[in-house]
Amino acid sequence: MTSEKPGATGDSGPELAAVVAGASIDVPDFPKPGVVFKDLMPLFADGAVFRQVIDAIVTHHGAGSFDVVAGVEARGFVVAAAIAYATGTGVVPIRKAGKLPRKALSASYALEYGEATLEVHADAFVAGQRVLVVDDVLATGGTAAAAIDLVERAGGTVVGFSVLMELSFLDGRERLAPRPVHTLLTV
Repeated sequence: MTSEKPGATGDSGPELAAVVAGASIDVPDFPKPGVVFKDLMPLFADGAVFRQVIDAIVTHHGAGSFDVVAGVEARGFVVAAAIAYATGTGVVPIRKAGKLPRKALSASYALEYGEATLEVHADAFVAGQRVLVVDDVLATGGTAAAAIDLVERAGGTVVGFSVLMELSFLDGRERLAPRPVHTLLTV
């Protein structure tokens, strides 16, 4: 179903970057005019490619290097759950505002096309628990910075951050510095 794209780059090597590039679709003018949405649903739907992506993230961080995976709504949930299952760890959702039923911490941030707020349950992490934070795309870094802030405020220790795709022209990696960012495809 997917075709590799030559010349693709990413932190886990050009072959995997090409696989991710070949399994994604650009959708112009979504969610608003001028924005090109990076649709990773074909990647999730291709079992072999999805396994390759999850295995690469686990290999990069090391299965024993984290206690729980935090996934950012919504596509980050898919990635986080698969990593948690593959490593026998837990998974914690970082949700959009108003979706959690118990006491939650919140963080607001600017998107490349608007503003948003994320939340996590205040008791989501045991103090010092090692947390791998994952999402689908790193753009401006606002979502990632808010998610990392929430994990730390809730008592977790962020030990890694991975995304499937980085939009390097939006400088999200620089916003997260000096934290290391692991991305499978950089565009």
